Amino acid sequence: MIVWLNTNSAPITNISLNSSEKVINVFVAEVGDIYFGYTLNSTSGIQKLTSNLTNSVSVMETDSRCYDVFINKDNYIYCSIDDHHKVVRKSLNDTLNSTRTIAGTGNAGSTSYMLHTPNGIFVDTNIDLYVADYENNRIQLFHKEQPNAITVAGSGSLNVTITLYCPIHVVLDMEKYLFIVDQFNHRIIGSNEDGFHCIVGCTGSSGSSANTLYRPSSMAFDSFGNIYVVDQSNNRIQKFLRLNNTLSKYL
Repeated sequence: MIVWLNTNSAPITNISLNSSEKVINVFVAEVGDIYFGYTLNSTSGIQKLTSNLTNSVSVMETDSRCYDVFINKDNYIYCSIDDHHKVVRKSLNDTLNSTRTIAGTGNAGSTSYMLHTPNGIFVDTNIDLYVADYENNRIQLFHKEQPNAITVAGSGSLNVTITLYCPIHVVLDMEKYLFIVDQFNHRIIGSNEDGFHCIVGCTGSSGSSANTLYRPSSMAFDSFGNIYVVDQSNNRIQKFLRLNNTLSKYL
């Protein structure tokens, strides 16, 4: 893993991990702790880097890889297991490795209580869970402790204002507006009081210019409201300045 400061063009830290360990994603908690999903031989789960950033400890074991990781305000850690079509959760205050499935059934499906290859996840301050339901081309909202979801964007939503093609990541800003990485449409979708609109990569095709993307895989806000996009097939990270800084922080 490589770490940059916002104003630096060169990395400030290069974190070495087990060379056999495949890192799938990274989540940085507000206190600076770094969590990452991994696979190693026949094991999968989430590890946490210790304070010296050289050793890691296991915090959660799973039955397959965690595609995305999220930690909510109550210190629960969430993992989307894409090939098992579910999202699981564990308390970081629990010394045991007990996990609970909170979305999906473990089988692929398109009903309100099922998922098909869930990818990016986001948990808001109400403990509501948003899931990028990749193969179903939709964003699902599971209210706290509810097994059935509401489709808030994409295929099957009540008010279809945007068509999604393999949504892979989802983020809320401080105003609870929704932002979606629409991977195979090569764009970023944002919402406001008028509904959903394309905000990045709106040319209608993939590309490598400053205003285009090629299979983006994730995004995040900084504290100034700027958007960072992992532009996967272009092998780069793109920064897009935001004009309205009231919709700013990745919670």
